Amino acid sequence: MAGVEICRKVRELPAVQALYIILLTAKGDRKDIIEGLEAGADDYITKPFDRGELRARLQAGVRILELQRKLADRVKELEEAASHIKTLQGFLPICCYCKKIRTDQNYWQQFEGYISQHYELRFSHGICPECYKKIVKPQLAERKKMKADDKSLPAE
Repeated sequence: MAGVEICRKVRELPAVQALYIILLTAKGDRKDIIEGLEAGADDYITKPFDRGELRARLQAGVRILELQRKLADRVKELEEAASHIKTLQGFLPICCYCKKIRTDQNYWQQFEGYISQHYELRFSHGICPECYKKIVKPQLAERKKMKADDKSLPAE
């Protein structure tokens, strides 16, 4: 079986780990080189070859495989982090009264603190119209009434 055919067969295998294939052949025609690279070879050297060049190309292949391994490891880490985020989005114990979140250590923590600690998020605070109407406006009215009743309170 020719090197080009071997490349095609190997590249078709689904479970093959990362391989760096260098075709070392007497076929040095441009169309042969293109055919070999298109078949799945990562590099192509023609005979007669120089041992130093072969060694350098093998070292380049090792560097490429190492970078691919590191990239695959990083992808796996990111997939695990994404899975953790999906889990977080799916279920997060929160107090229905004070809205604190129960941590993995069974400690109740303010929502903003928990999220800021686990994710690179910062919060800005405001008051929604509904809470303003239900909570803030009555408090302001009560404070205004208290000021009218008690002149000792400082004016705003």
